[in-house]
Amino acid sequence: MKFDKLYSGKLIKRYKRFLADIVLDSGETITAHVPNSGAMTSCIEENCPVWVTFHDDKKRKLKYTLELTKMGENLICTNTGVANKIAIEAIENGTIKELQGYKNLKPEQKYGQNSRIDILLEDENKKCYVEIKSVSLRLNNTLAFPDAVTSRGTKHLLELEQMVKEGHRSVMLYVIQRTDNLPFRLAEEIDKKYAKTFEEVTKNGVEVLVYQSEIDLEEIKIIKKIS
Repeated sequence: MKFDKLYSGKLIKRYKRFLADIVLDSGETITAHVPNSGAMTSCIEENCPVWVTFHDDKKRKLKYTLELTKMGENLICTNTGVANKIAIEAIENGTIKELQGYKNLKPEQKYGQNSRIDILLEDENKKCYVEIKSVSLRLNNTLAFPDAVTSRGTKHLLELEQMVKEGHRSVMLYVIQRTDNLPFRLAEEIDKKYAKTFEEVTKNGVEVLVYQSEIDLEEIKIIKKIS
């Protein structure tokens, strides 16, 4: 996925979860939308380099969107919505080999209990439900999910398990959205219930894929499986 034109700057502060004050390299101070409901631990700190996009849309309250941050030498895509876009690209171009062989790919389909599955793959009588999570948390020498307690994430795991019970295929896809070359794990110390549910549903047939993305100031794309 190619980024729209990026504008660089430094973070002043993030607040109310979805807002960030940033001073651009031009000297202008702006408030950007932060498309990330998580804690963003290890992804952001005062004065860290950031990159934003600008969209002059009258319907938008905030014209700027936070897309990337840099911590040390590592670029991080903090826009969690990007994970779905690059996952679709990676399925369509054959990078995610485990999700090939389906005629139709449908994003954001209703299923479960008032939920939407990120991707529904279909081929005649076969269905594969794919839930996608963006991974941006670094804990010591690992990358981990989640970065905050996620009852919604636990609900998604249980709904994937239910699809398996109904005779379908279900896949939990974790997309690493930072450039650290580190192993992935569940952050049990952050959300024990999520970790326990994950253990239970994977024993009952929910598949797990973890894929690494490559990031620069031009584009982000999924490049390889790490587990």
